[in-house]
Amino acid sequence: MNTRFSGLFPYLRAVTTVCAFLLLTTTAFADWLTFDHDSQRTGWAFEESTLKPETASQLTLKWRSKLDNAAYSLSALTAPVVASGVSTSHGLRNVVYVAGITGTVFALDAGTGDTLWTHPFKSIATPKKGGYQGTFLCPNGITATPVIDKATEILYLIAPDGALVGLDLGSGKLRYGPVQFVAPFSKNWSLNLSHGFIYTVLSQGCGNGLSGFYSIDIRDAHHPVVRQMLLSNTDTAGMWGRSGPVIGDNGRIYGSTADGHFDPAKGDYSNSVVSASLPDLLLNDYYLPPNWDYLRRKDLDLGSSSPVYFGWRNRNLIASGSKESVVKLLDADALGGRDHQTALFTSPRLGNDKQVCCEGLGIWGAISTARDLDGQTWIFVPLGGPPSTEGFQFPIANGDLSHGSVMAFKVVADAAQNPTLQPAWVAGNFDVPEPVVIANGIVFALSTGENAVQHGGEEKRLLNTHPAVLRALDATTGKELFNSGDAIKSWVHFSGLAVSDGSVFAVDHDSNVYCFGLPEKH
Repeated sequence: MNTRFSGLFPYLRAVTTVCAFLLLTTTAFADWLTFDHDSQRTGWAFEESTLKPETASQLTLKWRSKLDNAAYSLSALTAPVVASGVSTSHGLRNVVYVAGITGTVFALDAGTGDTLWTHPFKSIATPKKGGYQGTFLCPNGITATPVIDKATEILYLIAPDGALVGLDLGSGKLRYGPVQFVAPFSKNWSLNLSHGFIYTVLSQGCGNGLSGFYSIDIRDAHHPVVRQMLLSNTDTAGMWGRSGPVIGDNGRIYGSTADGHFDPAKGDYSNSVVSASLPDLLLNDYYLPPNWDYLRRKDLDLGSSSPVYFGWRNRNLIASGSKESVVKLLDADALGGRDHQTALFTSPRLGNDKQVCCEGLGIWGAISTARDLDGQTWIFVPLGGPPSTEGFQFPIANGDLSHGSVMAFKVVADAAQNPTLQPAWVAGNFDVPEPVVIANGIVFALSTGENAVQHGGEEKRLLNTHPAVLRALDATTGKELFNSGDAIKSWVHFSGLAVSDGSVFAVDHDSNVYCFGLPEKH
């Protein structure tokens, strides 16, 4: 049977739990309101209908816009988010929003790339020196991908000084805050919005901000309430996966934490998958890998990749991966079971046979998921470096796998009716792949071209880079449908893609924003 992916399905509510995560998103047609599309961080643009596998080869660069933003170390622009039908001084427009590391927010016409407005921020406070501050780990700027509240027409972001700010989608004028949300010059990650609360996570102790979940109640602009669920007493246990906080439809928030000691009695939850209740952020569960101390000693922490939340056969699941290159499927309602250390499924090692932490090997960024027309759930894993010599054997392999790949799996039931991963295809020729996004039968994946080897100082990270390449793959086979070639001018570090209304948006380290789409019909 030729399995196909598509957009909205007529059976989404056939079972209450299975696909609830799709319906609880606030996303409307042509919108990409948050990192990886939705609160669950699936990466699945299930509304998309313009892009199709049959016409993907016709994709072309529609525009490139160079923004007035200077890169700092490895950082330049946040991943793009998109809102449709925004009322601007130029009329109704679909608008792309990105934030620059140096403190300016840019709004671009999604159709032309023209700048509609900019909003610069100037901090009264200045960052202190020492520790990680001022390095690629703590770059002292806007680090979290903003989130769009379409109901109020506000773009929310964290300014460099840690204040939450809301800007009007159409004009860029200040409509919320500034309200101090997190530590100034902290390392905060992609914002998430749910039921009037905005969430983020912190890592690396930047700005002396402790690792954990952070939330702010934005329902009353004059009575903001900030909550924290700290997961460490030091700079360990940071959640530095690209997606930031992951929100399920079961009233919980999730994240995977970085290396460090695990000691619940002292409030230290390093090297684990954790969940807290919403909106009060009370820690309610965790999964601790049985080999957590090995992960700590080898610096192969779970923090390198964000988990993804999804429904499967009336169950809520979490898929989690790390630099170790092992994927775990967990019960989202009972992480790790009674002993907190039992996964529903543990894959063999997918890559990183060297078991090293800092050469871009293993799973970085985030895992993605989608469901096809037959109700089959798929998992997509970006892998840095070659596949393991002892891992899965894929029935379909595409391209040179020596530098990096995207692996696709079907989620199927084992003999006990628990979820397991069945390898479907692997696609290679990726030079440090980003988390993928899925749209109407197409997997879009970015080969970043960055130098991920951390040895020898961060200056060397700026050497031996290669321009990024956008690729479109058939979601059922991994066959390449489109390759952007030399259209992207520079590499990119820790970014993401957005898909909206037949267009794919990306950024690079030279502060360019790119739009790829189908040629105009005449």
